[in-house]
Amino acid sequence: MASSKRGKISLLVAVVLLVMALGGLGAWAYWRKKDTGITVQTEKVERRNLTELVMATGRVQPVTKVVINPEVSGEIVELPVREGQLVKKGDLLVRIRPDPYQASRNSAEASYRSSLANVELARAELEKAKIEFERFSQLAEAKLISESEFLSAKTSLDVAQARFQTSRHQADQTKAGLARADEDLTKTTIVAPIDGTVTSLRSERGERVVGTAMMAGTEIMTVADLNEMEARIDVGEIDVVLVAIGQRARLEVDSFRDRKFTGLVTEIANAARTQGMNTQQEATKFEVRIRIQEKEFFRPGMSVTAEVETRYRTNVLAVPMPSVTTRLPKEAKEQLAQQKKLAATSGPESPDEVSAAEAKRRNSAVPKAIEVVFGVRDGKAVMLPVKRGISDETHTEITEGLDEGEEVVSGGYTAIAKQLEDGKAVKVDNTVRPFLRRDEEKKP
Repeated sequence: MASSKRGKISLLVAVVLLVMALGGLGAWAYWRKKDTGITVQTEKVERRNLTELVMATGRVQPVTKVVINPEVSGEIVELPVREGQLVKKGDLLVRIRPDPYQASRNSAEASYRSSLANVELARAELEKAKIEFERFSQLAEAKLISESEFLSAKTSLDVAQARFQTSRHQADQTKAGLARADEDLTKTTIVAPIDGTVTSLRSERGERVVGTAMMAGTEIMTVADLNEMEARIDVGEIDVVLVAIGQRARLEVDSFRDRKFTGLVTEIANAARTQGMNTQQEATKFEVRIRIQEKEFFRPGMSVTAEVETRYRTNVLAVPMPSVTTRLPKEAKEQLAQQKKLAATSGPESPDEVSAAEAKRRNSAVPKAIEVVFGVRDGKAVMLPVKRGISDETHTEITEGLDEGEEVVSGGYTAIAKQLEDGKAVKVDNTVRPFLRRDEEKKP
């Protein structure tokens, strides 16, 4: 009995000791975590040269290209070029069967010659009418003919003059028809308008093509000058206001992975074009053209990524881009807490009970976040309001709020975005690079 009692006491003592040990371990872990704070990385505020970039994607296209569409319809009887072939200005590209147009030209020429003969006939009749009128005039003065005979001679002269003018107009009309027939016959032969390369060929010999007189016409081929190429990129409406003609750009063409090319902005579209209209991914873009400076064997349609240098700053204070975040200022937090407390005590309101003026006042009173960076002083985070300037790929210009040499938090990503607050304990560990830590924090 005594031994059983001693065993129970020993078990109770062991349980108490285990609970105390676990409690001590938990307290030690809590105070260790509390004392350690949030692990961050820091960098010093330095002076840098910054170049702001606008990035966009697009395609490589020739500066000059001509789409060959026939102006007359018919069958292709000659097509002496192939896709990729070099041509010189004036070289034969296409010949359309000329037989019907030659026949039309011959008919027009015959009509013109006939009209010229009619002009000569009308001229002879006019001369005869003039002679008759002069004779009848002399007879009328001598009172040898009646007045009606004189008026008849005058009318015949007027008719002859009108007929002569009509024949001349008809001759001009048939001459214009002959010129048009000559032009149509000439259009059956199409020559290269520029020196270049046949970049696309869409028709074959023997096919019938439609002229552009009444409709769009058949696209036979495209001739382009591949010596002068440009990148045509689509820039969003927010960034396009930063782009100006003459700005420099760096270009990466997917087909040339190990090379970068340079270019100059030569043209900016005045009108936007909407991509993905009536969809959730609808976007307004403006086409910007960049002339490529280097000579290379580019092919039309190659994918290109452009970085346009829009603004440049020298010797300005800069911090890493991840350092800048947004927070509510202290007074704004207090104001927001009061608004929530007031809303909880007053109860819900229907939209009809809130006037337009009151709704506007409440919306204007909503606290707004400000841009800040976090410094480190005595092991604690210090929230520093700042104003930003331009940014490059890695750093942001700070125009107000920081001094050169100040230490600011540059990582990790979650700490800056969510965890850090003014006065929170932090632990600086610069052995971890911020971007590596950011990648680790994004992992599930």
